[in-house]
Amino acid sequence: MAVCDRQGEKGNITWHKDMGLVSEVFSKDRLASLKGNMGIGHVRYSTTGASCAENAQPLVSAYIKGTLALVHNGNLINTDSLRLSLQKTGAIFHTTTDSEVIACLIARQRTQAATVEEAVLSVAKQLKGGFALLIMSPRKLIALRDPLGLKLLCLGRLSDGSYVMASESCALSAVGAEFIRDILPGEMITITEKGLKSDLSLCQEKQAHCIFEYIYFARLDSTLDGIPVYDARIRAGRALAKAFPADADLVTGVPDSGLAAATGFSLESGIPFALAFQKNSYVGRTFIKPEQSERETAVRMKLSVLASVVKDKSLVLIDDSIVRGTTIASLIRLLKQAGAKAIHVRVCSPPFLYPCYYGTDIPNNRQLIASSFSEEELCQKIGADSLHYMNINALSLMTGQLPLCQACLNSVYPL
Repeated sequence: MAVCDRQGEKGNITWHKDMGLVSEVFSKDRLASLKGNMGIGHVRYSTTGASCAENAQPLVSAYIKGTLALVHNGNLINTDSLRLSLQKTGAIFHTTTDSEVIACLIARQRTQAATVEEAVLSVAKQLKGGFALLIMSPRKLIALRDPLGLKLLCLGRLSDGSYVMASESCALSAVGAEFIRDILPGEMITITEKGLKSDLSLCQEKQAHCIFEYIYFARLDSTLDGIPVYDARIRAGRALAKAFPADADLVTGVPDSGLAAATGFSLESGIPFALAFQKNSYVGRTFIKPEQSERETAVRMKLSVLASVVKDKSLVLIDDSIVRGTTIASLIRLLKQAGAKAIHVRVCSPPFLYPCYYGTDIPNNRQLIASSFSEEELCQKIGADSLHYMNINALSLMTGQLPLCQACLNSVYPL
């Protein structure tokens, strides 16, 4: 994180970042050393550039106009051309991230622009891809969301009147902030001692909100662009039950992102819902582990079966998605070892067939199991008794009329 005192000397940004969990990197003493009344923070999910300390954010830059700190979620798709044009004019890069390219562009543009806001807007017109940005100068905090709305950003306020911005509304709740609204796709918000100012000059009619946020990524207690994630997943489960019923004793879900949809399936089908797994909360998401062996080990450490619940039962097992197939195959094996008679898998998303270029770590088709196996072949491979995916035309039941990016499902890329 990087912090500064708005009333202090210009350039008084102090920062600290390192590899590891937040609780490991920030001790009480370390936090106490970061003094100020404005700050930005970032937890990096490596989708571009290596996972190393140099690529950790915030990126803090000293340049002729002062000091700038930046955090960025998402991926640009024109990073290479932007980086090359900067290198041709003498720019030196210390990281392998697209975020540093953005920071460098803003610093250069600021030498010609009257304000930081003007520089940010000028640079934003050159960026293609998914991005949510927070930019801190010693006197201002600027937030910007990409015009398509691929990446999330929302605005809240603390009881003392301070503003808070985050990628998900659940983060506002965690610090006791009141949710005000989602930052609009293409909107730039500037916060100074005079208050909040909004610029809508980059907003456009075309939008493409990431469907994977609603299927898996977002936390259950978040609301994204006006749609509660919990409600969206309940509707997905109900749609699955209507389209693909099953003869079973119990409905269960893969914790945590499959549980709400399993509840919806149970409500629609009338089949009782039951918890079949005990989750170890200290193991992170398994689909983003870099190696297959790591993912398999993580699944075994993360979930254990409640044998007394599943023994001699036929189950409907709801999962939010199947990316590489590691998790679902391991869970089916564990359930059958615990005495389950049959496992009918229902998936709350269509098959993932294509890579994402906008900031979700689904890098190539070879790692997407649905691109190599038909539904019937995959059912046999993972050891299920039946398998059905959500129909792509049913996704609108989750999100209503919200315009979606479904490129990982249908290869229709908005950029």
